[in-house]
Amino acid sequence: MLNRRILRIKAFKVLYSSMAAGNMSLAEAESVLEESCEATRDLYIFMLGIVSPLTAVARERIEAAKAKFNPSEEERNPNMKFAGNRLAALLDADPDFTKIFRKKKFSWEQYDLFLKKIYASVSGKKYFADYMASPESSLKEDCRLFVKIFEKEFVDSPELEKILEDMSIYWNDDLAYSLTFVCRSLDSIAKGERWSLPALYMSDLVPGPDKESDKLFVKKLLRSAFTGYQKYSEMVSASVSNWDRERIVSTDMALIVLGLAEAVTFPAIPVKVTINEYVEISKFYGTPKSRIFVNGLLDRLIQKMVNDGQIEKSGKGLI
Repeated sequence: MLNRRILRIKAFKVLYSSMAAGNMSLAEAESVLEESCEATRDLYIFMLGIVSPLTAVARERIEAAKAKFNPSEEERNPNMKFAGNRLAALLDADPDFTKIFRKKKFSWEQYDLFLKKIYASVSGKKYFADYMASPESSLKEDCRLFVKIFEKEFVDSPELEKILEDMSIYWNDDLAYSLTFVCRSLDSIAKGERWSLPALYMSDLVPGPDKESDKLFVKKLLRSAFTGYQKYSEMVSASVSNWDRERIVSTDMALIVLGLAEAVTFPAIPVKVTINEYVEISKFYGTPKSRIFVNGLLDRLIQKMVNDGQIEKSGKGLI
């Protein structure tokens, strides 16, 4: 589930937090990293679990309309397609999904106002009207509808952002990535496959004797950056003027330290890949000038370490 980019970001956040706190041990940092990784999959489970509660809102609306003193013809004979969608029924009956959802103590019950707002938004969209008007009725079509819901209704929701912030300190910035895997699961279910909990690391999805463990990768990366922080940060400081040294943004420092640690620790990862990865991350977690600063410092320091024999790569095109 977690790819190398996400793992680098998680290592960056832990390193940055540990340096800001000033008193975090390596063991504590590794524990935080592990919790952060698991939290992304937890968010995936929580969001997939909204299918049934959202469907229940539709059923409640229909029953309330029927109970009116003088319901309209449409209210007496409502379109039950969404309220009776097969995906909600399938997940409700899946022992593996329901067991893990309960085990995590997740629930959408207390967020009924949010659910009603989402349903109101969904029911007003053209894609929903097209779904309701279509003569097709199948699990595949239900899954396609929910893919659209997950793609269009949640990422920019301030209400959902507040819910997730209150539930977990690790869910910040993970929503879009988790929803991507929710949609992948729905695509699989639409093809007739049974739901299964995704492997936590991408390397576990397609294991092989020559495939390096992503779990080991991020653990080694954090450990190398954590234990070598003083050395690498001093290298950064020594490479800039006194005036610039005082103005180095702490996020930039953490990213450069991670980049140096990765270049030293992983002989098989090309230097260009390492630099590009941390430059890309700096665009989201640094200042407007971070991209140029991180790119320039990493390129200069890595080349110096290569020349000094501190970095060795094991194949052609890696430097």
